[in-house]
Amino acid sequence: MSNLAASKSPLKVYLATPRGFCAGVDRAIQIVERAIELYGAPVYVRHEIVHNKHVVDRLKALGAVFVKELDQCPTDRPVVFSAHGVPKSVPAAAQNRKMFFLDATCPLVSKVHVEAERHHREGREIILIGHAGHPEVVGTMGQLPDGVVRLIETADEARVFTPVDPKNLAFVTQTTLSVDDTSEIVGILKSRFPDIAVPHKEDICYATTNRQDAVKNVSADCDLFLVIGSKASSNSQRLVEVALRGGARAAHLIDDASHIDWSWFEGVKTVGVSAGASAPENLISDLIRAIGDVYDAEVIESNGVQETVTFKLPRVLTEV
Repeated sequence: MSNLAASKSPLKVYLATPRGFCAGVDRAIQIVERAIELYGAPVYVRHEIVHNKHVVDRLKALGAVFVKELDQCPTDRPVVFSAHGVPKSVPAAAQNRKMFFLDATCPLVSKVHVEAERHHREGREIILIGHAGHPEVVGTMGQLPDGVVRLIETADEARVFTPVDPKNLAFVTQTTLSVDDTSEIVGILKSRFPDIAVPHKEDICYATTNRQDAVKNVSADCDLFLVIGSKASSNSQRLVEVALRGGARAAHLIDDASHIDWSWFEGVKTVGVSAGASAPENLISDLIRAIGDVYDAEVIESNGVQETVTFKLPRVLTEV
């Protein structure tokens, strides 16, 4: 051991696997990159393509222009809709303006949209379990007329929810929720309304579930847990909550290594590390490197699920 390493305090770093980009995020980013490659800059993007400043800044440098609303886009340039999905009014407005648009909505979010529309066609009252104001929730509720979808955010709300017809209900969920919290809400709804129609397959996406399971598996051994991700990222915030529930003494959400508060490490012998589904892997590498500059770090990677899911790009971007 070198004198430098000997002078550093030992620290075990448990690296949760899987972590970082999911297939839906990867597809959305590729759509913007490919659009710029094919059509040149600028390519407009309605809202953040994914909730990560580093991803957005890199795409800006390539020629993406991020806007809040469609009316900020010219009609002669491509526009991309974010991975979170959009209300039906958005593509309808783009078609009215004769705009060329690309929909980067995650296919697993689109699945929830299809479910909600099916329930509506079959005459059911629809509950959406999710967080008010999140872009995915706005997009899902916007698939149907105002007032058709009822939002439930908490177990307490599920306990007092009053449907029009208790025998004609269905629920769908936001894809990036806490698995445990959602299970509690679903349990309450099923108990109160035994006839409620449930999703054919779990709405919470595989990547959210896998990342939460990976954090659960290592957090009990951690004095401190660090999650790389944006505060706007629902799935990243849930990982912090999962780490605390799993036994970590403290957990923090940080954008990148520059946001480390080294006072968090006082008395710490073990640190867990993960990243939300919209955080690129290089941010994890930078974090591990920063920790290694200060501590004699032993990095231990967990044996988590190996993800092989991929989603195809829109045909217009591949048939050129």
